[in-house]
Amino acid sequence: MHIPFLKLDHYKPINELPKIALHANDYQILLSAEAYRTTLLDMIRQAKNRIYLIGLYLERDEAGQEILKALYQAKKANPALKVNVIVDWHRAQRGRIGEGKAQTNANFYVDMKSQYPDLDIGIYGVPINRREVLGVLHLKGSIIDDSVIYTGASINNVYLHQLDKYRYDRYHIIKNATLADSMVNLVEEQLIASHATQNLNQPQQPSRKAIKPDIKLLRQQLSQTTYQFAPSATNNELAVTPIIGLGKRNLLNQTIHHLINSTQNKVVLCTPYFNLPNILIKDIIRLLKKGKQVEIIVGDKTANDFFIPEDEPFNFIGGLPYLYEINLRKFITRLQTYVDKGLLTVRLWKHANNSYHLKGIWVDNDWIMITGNNLNPRAWNLDLESAILIHDPKYELTGKFTQELSTIREHTFVITHYQQIQASQFYPKPVHKLIKHLRRIKIDKIIKNLL
Repeated sequence: MHIPFLKLDHYKPINELPKIALHANDYQILLSAEAYRTTLLDMIRQAKNRIYLIGLYLERDEAGQEILKALYQAKKANPALKVNVIVDWHRAQRGRIGEGKAQTNANFYVDMKSQYPDLDIGIYGVPINRREVLGVLHLKGSIIDDSVIYTGASINNVYLHQLDKYRYDRYHIIKNATLADSMVNLVEEQLIASHATQNLNQPQQPSRKAIKPDIKLLRQQLSQTTYQFAPSATNNELAVTPIIGLGKRNLLNQTIHHLINSTQNKVVLCTPYFNLPNILIKDIIRLLKKGKQVEIIVGDKTANDFFIPEDEPFNFIGGLPYLYEINLRKFITRLQTYVDKGLLTVRLWKHANNSYHLKGIWVDNDWIMITGNNLNPRAWNLDLESAILIHDPKYELTGKFTQELSTIREHTFVITHYQQIQASQFYPKPVHKLIKHLRRIKIDKIIKNLL
């Protein structure tokens, strides 16, 4: 079969990535937030050597308390167990966006430490930039012994379905010592060892100004770092590649670009916030013009974690889901011809009052990316992002990934025409007023690049 040069040009850098051999039986996919919570707790209780819990934040709510208590109890039962929690430093010192001032997660960590003064658990805050709006720790992949738990979920009630609502994500568990070691080594050598990283068990934190030079150095180092491991797989066997990225031209961004363009038949993209970088828009259009199939699964605006129901007080952050929906409507309007031809499929996810937080890429069944990357300008330029790329040339994991995609699609409906998406003139008055104001002062594009 003739393969165009452009295909080879994009396929080559994907094929040349170093890879870690993997056994199919060591790859597990959980299908719900509730299953993730119970599995995570079980793995914490059974840990023998090390726990590295990594996420944007660990909240001070019921789920956060349950997880942090479980970590202390695991350490108490096994004093030799190494336990570290790594979160974003800025995020740890404030409440959620749009909420009033409350006790911070950092204070929660100090309070918990006071209850277990003799147990040594590290809780580290990593500042990726001098201000949160300019970049956060969006690194994914927790490690328990020789297993990597990969999800976009942070730790709080909705991510873990602790109460009546859940935020839907992907939950993958990969048992592989080489992969786990490479991820632990990066965290230890690049994050924990950095002078910019702060011990959140201490009540007093330095000012941003005091650690500004350390933050700058850390960001420079992270923009050039990669996961280190000895390659152990060829391109003819099941394998995984961990990837990290910070800054516009990083390896992760390049890999996503090449991965999408290497599509032979069909690519599926998941993102919670429809705000694709221009390069990915161009990549999608290029595929459609070549007759390839593209499926995009995105959350309905009401399934966005920033959505504010009309019967609740509206604030600025509540406008974001509507900005994303405007983007989606414009995108489908522009590409309606391909929707009509059956080449472009757009699915909106909505399930009761739950929210949607899925990210990922599936290419032709043999390349799958799990990631925390939202596929938006902020992820592309500002945040520290990561991913694991799975190569499955013999389709050993196809059944598991097919089941995952079927579960994701379960609460979706297909958009067949752009007019099915609400036009902005019919938005609630506070939303319409806000969007009109943002456009008038020409700041709406800046906001979408930062949030």
